[in-house]
Amino acid sequence: MSQVKEGDSVKVNYTGKLEDGTVFDSSEGKEPLEFTVGSGQIIPGLDKAVDGMEVGESKTVTVESEEAYGPRRDEMVLEVERERLPEEIEPEVGQQLQVGSSEDQTMIVQITDVTDTAVTLDANHPLAGKDLTFDIEVVEKD
Repeated sequence: MSQVKEGDSVKVNYTGKLEDGTVFDSSEGKEPLEFTVGSGQIIPGLDKAVDGMEVGESKTVTVESEEAYGPRRDEMVLEVERERLPEEIEPEVGQQLQVGSSEDQTMIVQITDVTDTAVTLDANHPLAGKDLTFDIEVVEKD
């Protein structure tokens, strides 16, 4: 069997967990994740973990936040006046909104706090600042 190397197209079964064991994503019951190794299609730490594996091989890896979704950045949290939201939106904590001025300049934000006068929006990825553990199995390589 040949080892997976940069440029190879692979299919991987995976389960991603937080430090407390909570599963945040999995390919279980779905098609395996397909990507080209080293292409930047997935988080860097998982990409690097697959490099050198063989088809049929399984392992568990911990990916530090810097190699996953990056550190949590306070400057990506913004409080806005409630009246600046569109009238049809009734803000709730946990709600996700798409914000921006054009099709090329949009981002997803999550509401993290709501008061009578303001709403706090967080543009950090929900997994930013978290170390992640993945159970991975390479199921195919082209």
